[in-house]
Amino acid sequence: MLKIGIVLGSVRQGRNGEAVTNWTYDFAIKRNDDVEYEIVDLADYKLPFLGAALPENEQAEAEAAIKAWSDKMASLDGYIFVTPEYNHAVGGALKNALDFLNPELNNKAAGFVGYGSLGGTRAHENLRLILAELQVATVRTAVTFSLITDFENMSVFKPAEYHTGNANGMFDQVIAWSQALRTVRG
Repeated sequence: MLKIGIVLGSVRQGRNGEAVTNWTYDFAIKRNDDVEYEIVDLADYKLPFLGAALPENEQAEAEAAIKAWSDKMASLDGYIFVTPEYNHAVGGALKNALDFLNPELNNKAAGFVGYGSLGGTRAHENLRLILAELQVATVRTAVTFSLITDFENMSVFKPAEYHTGNANGMFDQVIAWSQALRTVRG
């Protein structure tokens, strides 16, 4: 059975990403694919900044968080990255988390669910560049939620029905590529 992680890529307090991630997960499990879906919340991993000097009393905790993050991402066959767009790019926390990985992600597939003023599309394009370096095949179809039209007062998530078409397309592509790339990984 394929294992697809739905990665909540924001650690910000009061983040809209929790509602978007829960919608994505609920949508996924209702599809009745022969796939195991799991939410992977970046906030559950207290990752240090890559390369930052840490006091000795914080090093063991940081190493444990890095290992847990690495092990979790390695255990999955594919990913759906749920990400906001900050300053026309992916948020720093997700970029930092991805910088701790490489072989864990090689020859796997990823799709994107974004939210922001333009639906997170620029964050998706930024992630495509990052993930290409990590040998991740990113799928064409993405889900893009607008803070203007899919959120009430830019904070209460009320997605338009038309997003289900893109969500189905994205999941179909991630599943197909994840199955194909599983054979490459052997």
